[in-house]
Amino acid sequence: MMVMRSAIRFLSLISVFAAALALSGCLTQQRTQGYDISEDNLAQVRPGVSKQLVEFVMGSPQSKNTFGDEEAYYYVETKIEQTAFGLKSVKERTVVAVYFDKKDRVIDKAVYSLADGRVVETVSRKTPGFGQDRSFVEQLLGSLSF
Repeated sequence: MMVMRSAIRFLSLISVFAAALALSGCLTQQRTQGYDISEDNLAQVRPGVSKQLVEFVMGSPQSKNTFGDEEAYYYVETKIEQTAFGLKSVKERTVVAVYFDKKDRVIDKAVYSLADGRVVETVSRKTPGFGQDRSFVEQLLGSLSF
């Protein structure tokens, strides 16, 4: 009898755990930010095609850059997973760079992933100024001469 009760308790605990696990999958949402870059669109962007065709196939670029006589278009696709509690995590990022010559023809393209990126550390040091850091009242009293 005691074995039967503990088996029922164990099975009910497993069923509660399985239900919680199934519901946790419903609490996350995946979405794409930026462009939806497909393999078909990337295949159409090849050396020699015009800038107008690239804009027609890929859309307006998210960012442009000019290097001398050459110009580059950048398209960024980011796949994000968000929990019901508002926590976001980047699952995948793809950056497509399309390079044009001075005749507005594609000379090259590059596809970068999240693994190609680098984390850049920011430095929070302050550059020291000349003189002392004084409050507004100290500056006001310092400007008065008695």
